[in-house]
Parts: sequence; structure tokens; C-alpha cells
Amino acid sequence: MKRKYWVLLITCAVVFSLDQYTKFVVSEDLPLHQRIEVIHGFFNLTHVRNPGGAFGILGGRSGPWGMVFFIGISAVAICSILFFFRRIKEDEDNLALSFSLVLAGALGNLFDRLRYGEVVDFLEFYVSSFYWPAFNIADSAICIGIGLMAFEMLFWDHKKKSRRES
Repeated sequence: MKRKYWVLLITCAVVFSLDQYTKFVVSEDLPLHQRIEVIHGFFNLTHVRNPGGAFGILGGRSGPWGMVFFIGISAVAICSILFFFRRIKEDEDNLALSFSLVLAGALGNLFDRLRYGEVVDFLEFYVSSFYWPAFNIADSAICIGIGLMAFEMLFWDHKKKSRRES
């Protein structure tokens, strides 16, 4: 099997497992809407459910049509990621990792939607009265993957020129 597929398989297995395990622990041990202060004035563990998209976008769209919409969007995203992943060259390790992280996060949140009809979030960062919307490991993987992808795209032309000069 090609190395990029090993990256995909291992990354998805690790991130998905960690995401689902942390969500399970939070769901079992922390009642809904309860909070545990971890770092005063900065970080809490807070059990919330998100029926919407990223940052609660369209969260008011509860009911079966909202869930079908978000499951459909997740399915399209997963298929698109897999389509583009197949086109990655064998030596493009950063892109393979970034697509793998985004895929793992999308799968983790899709699994929640299929199981609960919403996504379990629990990481809450804040400063004073300014709160970042709660998120989870899957969301973190998606953001890190997109960040790596953006970094790769910014420096892609430079790397391509360096290879030609070598």
C-alpha cells in the first residue's frame, strides 16, 4: 500500500478514536450544560450539543430536515476529500496529512450526527466575557488540517521551484 494511504488510515484511526472516546467520556461523566473550570479565566470543559454547523451556524434548524441537510453536507465533504486525496502525489506528505485530518474530523462529527442527531462539543476557551464557541477534537483536526493545507498552498510554488532547480 502507498505511504499516503497509510497516513490516511493511521491519522483517521487515531483522530476518530480520540474524538469518539473524549465525546463518550464527556457524555457519560459531565451532565449536559455543566461546566468544569480547568484554567481559571481561560479554559473550561463544558458539555454542549450542537445541532448546527461549525460554530452553531444554522443551529436553529432542528428537526429531521436540518439533520438531513448536515448529514448531506458531511457526505459531500467526505466524498470530495477522498476524490482529491486520490490525486495527491506520493511525495506530498503534508497534503496527505492535512486531507487525512480533515477527513477524520468530518467522520467524527458525521458519526455524532448519525448517532445523536447533533454534535457533542466540550472544549470552551474564553478571556473575560469573550467566549469562543465550544468545539471538540474532530473540529480541531479539521482546523489543523485546513491550516496545514493553507500553509502548503502558500509555499507550494516555492517548493516546486526548488525541486526544479535541484
